[in-house]
Amino acid sequence: MQLLFKPLAVVSLVSLLSFSPAVQKSKPVAGNKPTPKIQVAILLDVSGSMEGLIQQAKEQLWNMVTTLGKAKCTDQAQPQVELALYEYGRTTNDVAKGYVKQLSPFTNDLDEVSKILFGLKTDGGAEYCGQVIFTSIDELKWETGTDHYKVIFIAGNEDFLQGNLHYTKACNNAREKGVIVNTLYCGSYERGIAEHWNLLGECGNGSFTNIDHNAKEPDIYTPYDTTLMVLNQQLNNTYIGYGAMGIANATRQQEQDRLNYALSKQAGMKRAEAKAKSNVYNNASWDLVDAVKADTSYFRRVDRNTLPDSLKNKTAEQLRQLVLDKTAEREKIQKEIQELSANRSKYIAEVKARLIKENPNATLETAVEKTIKEQVQRANMKID
Repeated sequence: MQLLFKPLAVVSLVSLLSFSPAVQKSKPVAGNKPTPKIQVAILLDVSGSMEGLIQQAKEQLWNMVTTLGKAKCTDQAQPQVELALYEYGRTTNDVAKGYVKQLSPFTNDLDEVSKILFGLKTDGGAEYCGQVIFTSIDELKWETGTDHYKVIFIAGNEDFLQGNLHYTKACNNAREKGVIVNTLYCGSYERGIAEHWNLLGECGNGSFTNIDHNAKEPDIYTPYDTTLMVLNQQLNNTYIGYGAMGIANATRQQEQDRLNYALSKQAGMKRAEAKAKSNVYNNASWDLVDAVKADTSYFRRVDRNTLPDSLKNKTAEQLRQLVLDKTAEREKIQKEIQELSANRSKYIAEVKARLIKENPNATLETAVEKTIKEQVQRANMKID
């Protein structure tokens, strides 16, 4: 077995925030207050006409993550980020549950979220919006208090009033838990209004936006792309797998690299950018470098039998020094990726400014990013 896991292809991955080596914990801040969180539940219509929406969700997941990774509280602390995923409108799901299914509870394992999205297929069915909102509010472990940005994005088409559970009941629960519900109608603005997707203030003063779910963001080449790909490959070489899932999760990570870059250059580059943000990318549950960062003595307790063969007989001091070296190497590469990604974003913004005049229709990326930047301010956060 090799010392470190190397990538199957190009590009990177994303997971999120402050894991302990085995279980993620919310780190306390001054006054024993828990770290503020951003909790995002994504509810996707997977009925027959929504193939374009699913494609957008795959591609724009990483843009959402990098946007959320820029959030800061008023005291400059960075909030933890968790995502959850639901599907609705699939006829093979339980009719008693309104054809609604939880695909992922709140998690910061974004490689798993990406894997789920790439496995989604469309299927004709009834789209019960009120039911999926109610179910996600009821099932998910939403934080309490006002220091958290708690939000739902529900995307789909057809009439919002379908099903036996009226959306007002779901909205009452959302308001009680301080959850904002944003609707994304896949079609024209006028049609979205006619089909009752404009909830106004009924669900926590959320937004109503229409998107062209079949539109694609332009896959813009930049002079920074090749260097970012190389840096990402180098970054992958800083991971040291451990535990029962070390090999499996490294393989999953590499497969998501390949799938996202194959989907589009933009998705691949956004993965690399997100991976370079230590506050939104952490694999302490299977990577020894992140595990030791969360618990500085963990290198002494790690099960040596689960390490790569070349590390099993290392002394504790040798293992500690290896982790320190890989930590320094990772931070250096991450800094370079962040700098290049900033230049790449500036370059793309200038190109898009010219293209937007030709195609002003919103996509999932632009709609969600704009909404997040405005709404986090309600939880005393900001995104520069």
